[in-house]
Parts: sequence; C-alpha cells; structure tokens
Amino acid sequence: MDLRELRKTANDMRIDIVEMIYEAQSGHPGGSLSAADILAVLYFKEMNVDPKNPRWEDRDRLVLSKGHASPVLYAALAERGFIPKEELKTFRKINTKLQGHPNMNDTPGVDMTTGSLGQGLSAANGMALAGKLDKKDYRVYAVLGDGECEEGQIWEAAMSAAHYKLDNLTAILDHNGLQIDGPNEKVMNIEPIEDKWKAFGWYTIRIDGHDVQQIIDAVEKAKEIKDRPTIIIANTVKGKGVSFMENQVGWHGTAPNKEQMEQAIAELTERGESIE
Repeated sequence: MDLRELRKTANDMRIDIVEMIYEAQSGHPGGSLSAADILAVLYFKEMNVDPKNPRWEDRDRLVLSKGHASPVLYAALAERGFIPKEELKTFRKINTKLQGHPNMNDTPGVDMTTGSLGQGLSAANGMALAGKLDKKDYRVYAVLGDGECEEGQIWEAAMSAAHYKLDNLTAILDHNGLQIDGPNEKVMNIEPIEDKWKAFGWYTIRIDGHDVQQIIDAVEKAKEIKDRPTIIIANTVKGKGVSFMENQVGWHGTAPNKEQMEQAIAELTERGESIE
C-alpha cells in the first residue's frame, strides 16, 4: 500500500471500531482509535503474514499487550482478510470469536491472548527468543499502552529482552498520555519514558504515531538495529479521529449512543473522503 491507501485503511479501521463498540454497547474506543495508524502500517505494509494461513510458522507476530484495545486489532484483521467484516458486529456478544480481549485459541490472526496488563511484552520476548533459537527470521511486534508501563513486569521483560539481545523484537508504545483514571502524570508518572527504555538497554525512536511515513521509517530502522531490541515511542491522541472523543479520558471505556455514533461516523467518513 502507498501512503494514501494506508491512511484510508486506518480511517476505515476507525469506522469499524466505532461501529463495533456501538453495536456491543461496550468496549474501549479511546485507545483503539489512537493505535489505528500503527496497526494499519504493521498489517498492510510491514508484517509478513498470510490471512489464508494464520498459523504459518514463519509469519511475523503481533502481541497487543494492551488487550482491552481489541477493537483496533479486530478491525485490522477484518480489513486484512483474516475474519469476515460482518463478524465485527458480533464483538463482545455471547459465544463470539471476538471477545473483549483477544483470544488466540478462537480468533484467526490473534497471536497471543492478552488482557492482563503488563504481560504482553513477556510473551513477545518468548516468541522472539524462540525465533532466535530456531534460527527463524520472523519479527515480533508488541503494542503497549501507557498505563501498563506502570507495571513492574514490563520492566522485567524490558531487562530480559536487552539481556538476550532480542533484535528481532520491536515494541511500540501507544503514548496517548491518558489511562482509565486520568492523565498518566497524575495516576503514576511514567516520564522520562524514553530515558527509562534507554537505561534498560533498548534502542529508542520517538515519532508522531499518526504519521504513517514516520511509523514506516521507524519500523524499518528497527530492522537495522543489531544486538538489542527497539522501542518506538509513538506520540498519539486518545480517541483520534472523532472530535468529541479526542483527549477525553471519559472515552477510555465508554460506548457511544446512537447520536454519538452517527456523528463519529459522519466525521470519519468526511475525513476519509478528504485523504490525499
């Protein structure tokens, strides 16, 4: 995909996110919308995956460590062809494959069951280490949230990834500045976040997480780094693309009503038509 197609795909994913959360009347729009550009680049530009063979041994892997943002993952998987788009309407329903947190046992394309915050990076470490031991050239991506960087397990995983020189591992922090209880600096300040990752032995890159060219450049740069893992700190806007959701902590885990859904879809549709 070229840059325009990637931007349009990310916008289509945002429409999917709003529609599925409205249909379920449950879910997490804020942190799903903020990560849409990141997952669009990964699934439609960077990752080597095959929708017809989701368990392909040599595929690149993605661990959505912030598993409550499952709508953005399901939107990416649907747009990429892993699951039918109409199945998005079953999000969070009884017996659906698309539960509130990703389940690798039920959903094609989901590489790791997540939801308990802080654990995803450890799982990604294991995948990356296995790739090293098996002499495979696949890459592993872990998408983290701000709030979970307050978890001690994240830093244990950060330390071990550097120790084992997992240069086939790239973490991407969806750094939108907000979590369920408020701004990061008021709940539990994680700054200086870049210095922390550097101190743990990681190569760090800071970007605009809504600029698809910057995301591509950062992911490509990570492939060049040897003997240590890379983290891309992606500055994003919670609720990106929907005016009344942007930078509003109340939209962390709130479903829109019909009027709000229609306004959000109208805004995103207009935005999609203007993408050049």
